[in-house]
Amino acid sequence: MTMVLILTTMAGLLGLAVGSFLNVVVYRVPAGLSVVRPRSACPGCGQEIAARDNIPIVSWLLLRGRCRSCRTGISPRYPLVELGGGLAVVGVALWSMPSISGAADASTVVAAVLQLVAYAYLAVVSIALALIDLDVHRLPNAIVLPGYAVGTVLLGAAALVGGDPVALGRLAAGAGILFAVYLALALVAPRGMGLGDVKLAGVLGLFLGYLGWGQLAVGAMAAFVLGGLFGVVLLALRRAGRTTGIPFGPWMLAGAWIGIVFGQQIVGGYLALVGLA
Repeated sequence: MTMVLILTTMAGLLGLAVGSFLNVVVYRVPAGLSVVRPRSACPGCGQEIAARDNIPIVSWLLLRGRCRSCRTGISPRYPLVELGGGLAVVGVALWSMPSISGAADASTVVAAVLQLVAYAYLAVVSIALALIDLDVHRLPNAIVLPGYAVGTVLLGAAALVGGDPVALGRLAAGAGILFAVYLALALVAPRGMGLGDVKLAGVLGLFLGYLGWGQLAVGAMAAFVLGGLFGVVLLALRRAGRTTGIPFGPWMLAGAWIGIVFGQQIVGGYLALVGLA
């Protein structure tokens, strides 16, 4: 219990800090701006945000959602993104806890920690990409493409250190399979699928394939199920037409996380239902 509390507390604090940075990423990357300089400033008066006013969630609450200098309102989206970052990293830490606590030796612990870091990275990147796609209907290369390197290095190292080289092969196969499927869809229906979706598909396939074929299948299918249901709801509410462009990135990411967290249980339940378990 003590280890769980320490790990989740550390993960939460780190996630809140990363969530604060995600607000910068979501605003600046689509605009082609540096995420490092200049420092964040109030859009109303241009005053740089002081360190004391940049504490995740707390500063927004203390300032009652307004700039200290000019009292311009600050969108509640900022603390919500910070909270989302914290919850995402805590969720990954709790999901990884059985692997860490059940490790039989040092190498298995290292492999589990590498896996935790990899999926925590994917979690925070998922938030940034989902928000950017909703805002501007784009999935920037600057965020998507590093996922190939980060996932391959961390999960590849976890597979080798943990003595599971087969996972390394699944990792590569998962990336290739999903990339190829989405590329085919983009070529057949270019108005419904963009190249950003294709590139993201490879990254998600990498992270899903590492865990198993069941997770890969569930994660891939869940994206289309969720996206399709959302589209049907919008049509029923007359909020969209048959030619309305709907960002698919958020559903790809949501589907992938369903596969990551629940994929094994879903496949097991399905096999039991059809009598193959």
